[in-house]
Amino acid sequence: MTIVLVALASPALAQDDGVLVGTVTDESEWQDLGIAIPAFPTDVEQPTPASPQTTTKLGVELARVITADLKNNGLFRPVGPDALPKITFPEATNPQFARWSPLGTDMLVHGFVKAAANNQLTVGCYLYDVQLGSELVREGYVVSPADWRRAAHKCADMIYSRLSGEDPFFDSRIAYIAETGPKGNRRKRLAIMDSDGANHRFITSGSSSALTPRYSPDYSKIAYLSYSDGNPRIYVYDIASGRQHLVTESKSPTFAPRWSPDGRYILYSMAVSGNTDIYRVSSAGGGTPVKLTSSPGIDIGGSYSPDGRRITFESDRSGSQQIYVMNADGSDQHRISFFGGRAATPEWSPRGDQIAFTHIAGDLRVAVMSPNGRNMRHLTNSWQDEAPTWSPNGRIVQFFRTERNTGKTSLWQVDLTGSHLRKLETPEDASDPAWGPVLP
Repeated sequence: MTIVLVALASPALAQDDGVLVGTVTDESEWQDLGIAIPAFPTDVEQPTPASPQTTTKLGVELARVITADLKNNGLFRPVGPDALPKITFPEATNPQFARWSPLGTDMLVHGFVKAAANNQLTVGCYLYDVQLGSELVREGYVVSPADWRRAAHKCADMIYSRLSGEDPFFDSRIAYIAETGPKGNRRKRLAIMDSDGANHRFITSGSSSALTPRYSPDYSKIAYLSYSDGNPRIYVYDIASGRQHLVTESKSPTFAPRWSPDGRYILYSMAVSGNTDIYRVSSAGGGTPVKLTSSPGIDIGGSYSPDGRRITFESDRSGSQQIYVMNADGSDQHRISFFGGRAATPEWSPRGDQIAFTHIAGDLRVAVMSPNGRNMRHLTNSWQDEAPTWSPNGRIVQFFRTERNTGKTSLWQVDLTGSHLRKLETPEDASDPAWGPVLP
């Protein structure tokens, strides 16, 4: 899949670098912004292989996806195309600010969509400040019909970054485990989808259970645990070819795979003679695994810091599950969780400033803390929330929730304030989410 970023001088496009910079320090200033997103007009009504089939219908769907992205993150009050007047093609670059001010609009998103002879689509996206009567930022994208939703996510990312000063995250994907069947006999198969749940796809058939998927940094592969031969082993699945290979040949159970930030290595845990340790192996396959831990007990779930220099992991070497940190070579292993209860499934934030984890103290709750173990706080307060994973910009934590008594599981996400909780809809029950980086 390819998306080409182009700069916009007008509805005709030219090449540019499209670099954006934005800073906002007072969150309340942009939480209350009214953002209007009318349908994107087209210059000429044309058929397109995209699912909406015509450029006019596609312009409506583009605006709907952008609206949903901005609304679901809980920070803005967008109004989408179904509640707004339509604009003409010339208005995309020449907005009539007087018609929007009476509607309480602070920010205005205009755009357009055009179909080329080669079936490629050109999508323009503009953000205007209505009160100032000026343009804030613009971007253009050339995409295949199959990738039109990516253009919408890129547009939403541009708006989000410009208004909030945060890094983007909408143009990303999620891997997870789809679950069906009774509580004691669940079918678990690997699935992937866009960050908003679209373009859903099952990767494995469910003939053998799959667990704990993780995207490679370039999205080309997924590492996950499979029972395909009856034993827990880690495989790397190549998305383009559909082929997979074992991470390491071993008769001992291997589990909990994690990629290094540069994609060169995979961390995993292996149980040998009742003792479980963390190992590192080349992601390309082959080579001798490097053993990083050696303390008696269970060491599991390593997660690299974004700079690749440190690893956080879970260990019961002190007598109960707790969170530890070590250098990437296995040196300087030390415990950081000292706040009561147990702590498991640590995941380092892409920003490097926090570690998300499962806090087990009666109920299971998702929590965060500083890499030194201080400033612990809960983000959720339910019966069983676990296995956190970070959005690419480190602002949102996704996890899975298990219902009491039924065993049904579902994906949820919450921002770092703990106040914007949202359930993600999936075709089947869902667990073990893994949010990948922004798409290249």
